[in-house]
Amino acid sequence: MPTEKPLRRAVVTGGAGAIGSVLVRALLGQGVQVTVVDNLSSGRLSNLGEASADPGFRFLQADLLDPARIGPAFRGASEVWHLAANADIRRGSVDPRMDFDQGVRATLHVLEAVRAEKIPWIGFSSSSVVYGLPTVFPTPESYGPLLPQSQYGANKLASEALISAFVHSYGLRAALFRFANIVGPAMSHGIVYDLLRKLEKDASRLEVLGDGRQVKSYLATEDCVAGLLAARERGEQPLGVYNLGSSDQISAGEIAQKVVAALGGRARIEFTGGERGWVGDVPRQLLATDRARALGWKPQYTSAQAVDRSITALRGELGL
Repeated sequence: MPTEKPLRRAVVTGGAGAIGSVLVRALLGQGVQVTVVDNLSSGRLSNLGEASADPGFRFLQADLLDPARIGPAFRGASEVWHLAANADIRRGSVDPRMDFDQGVRATLHVLEAVRAEKIPWIGFSSSSVVYGLPTVFPTPESYGPLLPQSQYGANKLASEALISAFVHSYGLRAALFRFANIVGPAMSHGIVYDLLRKLEKDASRLEVLGDGRQVKSYLATEDCVAGLLAARERGEQPLGVYNLGSSDQISAGEIAQKVVAALGGRARIEFTGGERGWVGDVPRQLLATDRARALGWKPQYTSAQAVDRSITALRGELGL
């Protein structure tokens, strides 16, 4: 008789968020049982849609800062996807402790649960902002030194270091994913969402932070999740580090033009000036994605296409 494959059970922190909910649906589609742990501070149960009715789905509304409450959710898991984090990079400059609590402290509690339950693998949603202001483009995973410009980036990098220590100390396996700007449905922050919200309040003018020449890579949510799964299925290193982004860029000014055009083309675009949109902003970003592509992954959409799709989806969600 053929040997049955062991049942996969996954824990997804932040699984009610824009990226997490897409990952949850993908895992359930593969026959994986999924437990979502989310405090719903920025995620929404509605993002999960029909997934919440799947017999393999479980949901725990809890904060990762409460280890006693979240611990039971990890029992019997074969993998953990740690996506929960502060969703608003700019808030970190006002309240540095928030990123520390939702970043480093939360990651430590997840890792302690992973260690206690002897879960063999963890995937972590890091960010391209750990590179700070790189001088090499496209920026490879081997680039250094890593000097983040924001509290968000500093805590992502510190969380990477914690995961690395646990991998080497306790025999875990892990994958660290450094995201470009992820765009798509269900977003509650980011340039597309923010610009649409501004036009919702005042259809005559659109303020854009910075000089509009900030140029970055944008990746569709579904392309991001496809990269996560490729590394889980085909990555062989005990500690893999993978950039995930599109191979091109689009500027903040171009995105503003797309948003204005989508809402009738009447708003006047005004720039606040300066090469950075806010404290900690990285004005230029483009990632080398050779490692992820070597696993057979490549994005379906360019940066412009990903932005267009996000505008369409968020317009519908916001009723604009």
